Amino acid sequence: MKAHVTGVGSYIPADEVTNERIAAETGVSADWIEKRTGVRCRRWAHPEQATSDLGAQASRNALATAGVSPEELGLIVSATSLPDELGPSVACRVQERLRALNAAAMDVGAACSGFLYSLEVARSWITSREEHRPVLVVGAEVYSRFLDPRDRGTAVLFADGAGAVVLQAGDEETGLEPFRLGADGTGADLVGVFAGGSRRPASRETVASAEHTIRMDGRRISEFTAEIFPRMVRECLEEHRIALSDIDLVVPHQPNPRLLQEVATRLGISSRQLVLTGDEVGNIGAGSVPFGLARAAGTGRLRRGDRVLLLAFGAGMTWGSGLLTWSGTAPHTAREGDPA
Repeated sequence: MKAHVTGVGSYIPADEVTNERIAAETGVSADWIEKRTGVRCRRWAHPEQATSDLGAQASRNALATAGVSPEELGLIVSATSLPDELGPSVACRVQERLRALNAAAMDVGAACSGFLYSLEVARSWITSREEHRPVLVVGAEVYSRFLDPRDRGTAVLFADGAGAVVLQAGDEETGLEPFRLGADGTGADLVGVFAGGSRRPASRETVASAEHTIRMDGRRISEFTAEIFPRMVRECLEEHRIALSDIDLVVPHQPNPRLLQEVATRLGISSRQLVLTGDEVGNIGAGSVPFGLARAAGTGRLRRGDRVLLLAFGAGMTWGSGLLTWSGTAPHTAREGDPA
């Protein structure tokens, strides 16, 4: 018995934020942003939209492609760095919006790696239980509320968006293999939002010093990306005793599209294999892998039986990788205003 992806959906807000708009606020040029990051534009949520709103819309699209009703779900697992509020969970908010009231609901906190951590939770849930109800896994972020426009190291990269998948049990050889997950807490101070929690509760002082915004050591994060990406690829290939040429698509987290492409090229990952979306939507954190999967399927880049390498890495520091053999769905990328 394996867990199979039977539906994928995504959602990005309507507000397209160009490099020219970001450049005017950060004091750099639009050309500088694209050359340094590879990002051409990104989307920001409307003021009334929160993380769970984006996640719920991506989830509706995933459920529609899977042909599963919210009432059938047995579990909802949500991954995000920045929830609607410190409590309750985003998963409970998504559950309420979907009216999926028969499902258990939980959040997994592993920053940009959270979606792959959540997939492993969902995969284990499905394969260890006699009752095989569908599971919804959603990754969503609204980073735009936590950006300092004066910080060109973060304001040019982070954006808002969501992606979701539906998992169901099946006996076919396609589906998800167990994920490799890792963490190194010695790097916990390299990137994060360091005020607003129990260590430094929100105060006039923390707001005045913008401690509620994303802070990142860009140089060390780039070094981490350049080290962990090849390592995850190598370990996954060795574990499954396959070659890079046996992989049809590589769907990674998208922290910096330019850096990602450079590292992929050095590894021998071709443009045909690599799924890049960060140039169009920026870094949408836990939403980036499911968004990339939905984009690949919706544009005809995935066929039944294709091997897909999923990779993510993020704050903590955390990372995860896994192999998916595609079962065959045809999702689309939803923008604001699309029917649910």
